[in-house]
Amino acid sequence: MSPSVYALAIQRADALALILPPDDAAAEAPDELLGLLDALVIPGGSDIDPASYGARPHPESHGVRAERDRFELALAHRALERDMPLLGICRGMELLNVALGGTLDQHIDRLDVHRHTPGAFCDHTVRLEPGSLAARAVGGERTEVKSHHHQALAELGEGLVVTGWSEPDDLPEAIELRDRRFALGVLWHPEEDERSRVMGSLVQAARERVAA
Repeated sequence: MSPSVYALAIQRADALALILPPDDAAAEAPDELLGLLDALVIPGGSDIDPASYGARPHPESHGVRAERDRFELALAHRALERDMPLLGICRGMELLNVALGGTLDQHIDRLDVHRHTPGAFCDHTVRLEPGSLAARAVGGERTEVKSHHHQALAELGEGLVVTGWSEPDDLPEAIELRDRRFALGVLWHPEEDERSRVMGSLVQAARERVAA
């Protein structure tokens, strides 16, 4: 997914986006970057290195970039420690789970609803827990989404709760950390929907943090 797509979605929510390339020096001192930001988006992309969660690679795992994993894991850890609003999208949701000690199912070809043409999005419905951060961010208890992934959550990371499920297969599609002001992961791609409220909810959380 092109970084410009995420930047445009943030701009639609009336905020400024900074695109951060992987940097090992910044991974060693993430506060220098996070001090420039009011919120953090961890975007979609290629698979996370299975070694990050103690697993051997599945034959279908691909595109691993160790430097990106190190960088985004470092930013995620520190952003959570700082209680900075954080949104993980697709791979970003998976990375949030890994950052908190969770694991991934490296290939989900058994799930019919997520089978689609390579490179294309799959349209489906997500059911959200009433009153959850995910439901508030979306503005309802059901939403139509676009997804593009072949992996899913396995063991849930510490403190995370699942608050969204795909229909009809009940694949976890949203997770959140309830002891933070805004820590949300979604397995779908809200940046692809011009009417999506998810980015706006993140921006609003960032503004409230700044004003506090």
